[in-house]
Amino acid sequence: MKTALTIAGSDSSGGAGIQADIKTMTVNGVYAMSAVTALTAQNTTGVTGIFEVTPEFLGQQIDAVFTDIPPDAVKIGMVSSGGLIHVIAEKLKEYGAKNIVADPVMVSTAGSRLMKEEALQTLEAELIPLATVITPNIPEAEILSGMKIQNAEGMTAAAKQIGDKFGCAVLLKGGHSVSDADDLLYNNGSFKWFRGRRIDNPNTHGTGCTLSSAIAANLAKGHDLETAVERAKEYISGALGAMLDLGRGSGPMNHAFDLHSSFE
Repeated sequence: MKTALTIAGSDSSGGAGIQADIKTMTVNGVYAMSAVTALTAQNTTGVTGIFEVTPEFLGQQIDAVFTDIPPDAVKIGMVSSGGLIHVIAEKLKEYGAKNIVADPVMVSTAGSRLMKEEALQTLEAELIPLATVITPNIPEAEILSGMKIQNAEGMTAAAKQIGDKFGCAVLLKGGHSVSDADDLLYNNGSFKWFRGRRIDNPNTHGTGCTLSSAIAANLAKGHDLETAVERAKEYISGALGAMLDLGRGSGPMNHAFDLHSSFE
């Protein structure tokens, strides 16, 4: 069985973060492992507390995984401090990690900045250049490119700017009133649009985590990047289309919509 490691924060309500990553990787057919960057107290209505691990302990978790069950892919989610980002980058280089999918979580859905300036500088200098692909949304791509994105042409220009700057593939996610559910992949000088069907479901908590984890799982299984993205988008559509409705806020998707088990 192929394996994948998620390096991200915990979501106590299970819809995003480590919990969403493990569910996604499992349903997408790989063995999931984790290194937790932070514990959060959160649910569908918001985050009420964050307890960040130390860089030393994060390094110990990553060591424990790579020295025993080396992952075939690595997904990196929300990491809010420069010290943690530095440790992740150093460990990935030390172990020669492959198929690295980085979701540069910098801006909340409501538009709030989630990453301090020093952490952003470390992310750009040390971690993004190691990535196979990064998966920014529109506001995050604006930060990374220094450009305002207002239409599909803006997405194309920003994706190229980011990819050329950092030497990695870029999956620029649509939404935020730009290209709706269509995502753009820039890889080795070429562009490909992935057209998505807009699903009228207000429960979208964890979609970014889930997409990047599904891409990582498919890369771990040996799919090329375009195929991995295509399969990940199909999975997201199915999870949203299942119309799970939990919680009083923006609820989670049904990550196990395609699971058929005698133990259900």
